[in-house]
Amino acid sequence: MTKTVLVVDDDPTQRRLIQAVLEREGFAVAHAADGHEAVARLASGAHADVILLDLMMPGISGMDTLAEIRARGCKQPVIVVTATGGIDTVVQAMQAGAIDFFVKPASPERIIVSIRNALSMGALKGEVDRLKKHQTGRTSFADLIGSSPAMTMVKRLGERAAKSSIPVLITGESGVGKEVIARAVHGSSERAGKPFVAVNCGAIPENLVESILFGHEKGSFTGAHDKHLGKFQEANGGTLFLDEVGELPLDIQVKLLRALQESEIDPVGAKRSIKVDVRIVSATNRDLAQAVVDGRFKTPKPCRSR
Repeated sequence: MTKTVLVVDDDPTQRRLIQAVLEREGFAVAHAADGHEAVARLASGAHADVILLDLMMPGISGMDTLAEIRARGCKQPVIVVTATGGIDTVVQAMQAGAIDFFVKPASPERIIVSIRNALSMGALKGEVDRLKKHQTGRTSFADLIGSSPAMTMVKRLGERAAKSSIPVLITGESGVGKEVIARAVHGSSERAGKPFVAVNCGAIPENLVESILFGHEKGSFTGAHDKHLGKFQEANGGTLFLDEVGELPLDIQVKLLRALQESEIDPVGAKRSIKVDVRIVSATNRDLAQAVVDGRFKTPKPCRSR
């Protein structure tokens, strides 16, 4: 995919020279004649992978432009360009969030190397940020890659679902990223930062499903040497993701319905129910509507007015 460089410089000749260098290397180029125009472009959502920013401009300076860009949450790598090699100015720019600098006039090789390095470092930082969000349960729909009409619709529906507390069912073939969507729903909701517990229902032995999901008391069955909390209690306060929910046995589906409707679970061998605060997000590659018709999947019975 072609990378776009936003060149911010009040000198039109300088902008054209840099554009010629960049386009020879296969980059797309966007222009801004001053800091105000650059900020306005970025605020409007205009795409830029790297920003090439002149420090000496009339009106709003390059330093002020950089500060405004960062204050607005724009995370694109910024390379500052200066006509003088003053070390103090460069240090200030780097401390303000610039990733590199060069002094005008710079050779085409120096410009290209700087931009390629900035792209590499930007990609690495983005990956680190995504991993941190994944680890802390704060992955959001803004972190998802893809801008096709279908993906845009998925993001829009997911963001709407995230604002509610109702259970969510994600359908799709294996490998399309259902867990990624589930994590984005969690990270975009009020439960962001709370536990996100994923369970592959199709990979659990049938005789252990109840214990793994709902927990068990010590001595409740052969081999139960210690108390086990279960996935519902692990996810308490956060989100429980039930992948391949259509694989659950019918008797476990009954207990799952109770957990959904009453917000409480019955651990194996427990004398009383336990209240849980869990948001359920499920996923399947099966046709659950047909499974319901065939009697292989249970749904809540509708309430009837008397």
